Amino acid sequence: MPDNPEIGRQIRVGDIGTNYHDIGQGRPVVFIHGSGPGVSAWANWRLNLEPIAGYGLRCIAPDMLGFGYTDAPADMTFTAERWVEHFAGFIDALGEDKISIVGNSFGGAIALAYAVRFPERVERLVLMGAVGLDFPITRELDQVWGHVATLENMREMMKIFAWDQSLVNDDLAEIRHRATTRPGVMEAFSAMFPEPRQAALRALASREADVAGVRAPTLVIHGRDDRVIPVEVSERLFELLPDAELHLFGNCGHWTQIEKTSRFNAIVGDFMR
Repeated sequence: MPDNPEIGRQIRVGDIGTNYHDIGQGRPVVFIHGSGPGVSAWANWRLNLEPIAGYGLRCIAPDMLGFGYTDAPADMTFTAERWVEHFAGFIDALGEDKISIVGNSFGGAIALAYAVRFPERVERLVLMGAVGLDFPITRELDQVWGHVATLENMREMMKIFAWDQSLVNDDLAEIRHRATTRPGVMEAFSAMFPEPRQAALRALASREADVAGVRAPTLVIHGRDDRVIPVEVSERLFELLPDAELHLFGNCGHWTQIEKTSRFNAIVGDFMR
């Protein structure tokens, strides 16, 4: 599928074929996508990679283990530890010693866990609508992780993500629905966040004492009207992280990088520069 923009470069991480995008030159910034069904790095970050690379940065965005066009072994048990190990192996395979990370939602949990485990390898962090702490799961997150692959369900789920409902249309819903119905995609996704999903959420959480020990300068970003991850999670991250900034967007849901694209790119690019 050479014309599919979701397919970038390929690299082996152990025995896992890993799809990723690599744009720009300069200090490496790695973008970790969220966990919506059918998501890929390109779907998540397509509006951000090139503009932020314009700040003199190398922007790298992998499909995480089991997502997008990275392998999803049929017998894989997906855990936070597995995702962190795959991400760490990906960074090693690139030959990078020190990186900055932008983590969205689920990706924020992995970014935070990586920073806890490998503090010497993280220069800067951006946590955007991040998981990463334990909190009572929202009905909307439970709905996302329990997604049943129909076009109507995809349309309704996208309405949950966006404050600006004009961003949700039939064409976009159809594209994302097709992504979920590729062979093996929903089988892998259903194995990632089984019921009870509160336990799945808790398994992604870092201990608050460990979060408080992260020394990397961190920018915490959240949409004030996010229905998936409560804004209070980012406010708590801001309280815990010793070198943190907090930026809240009004009239914005879980899609900060899409609903506030220009400001998001400028804020993150300036922070990383």
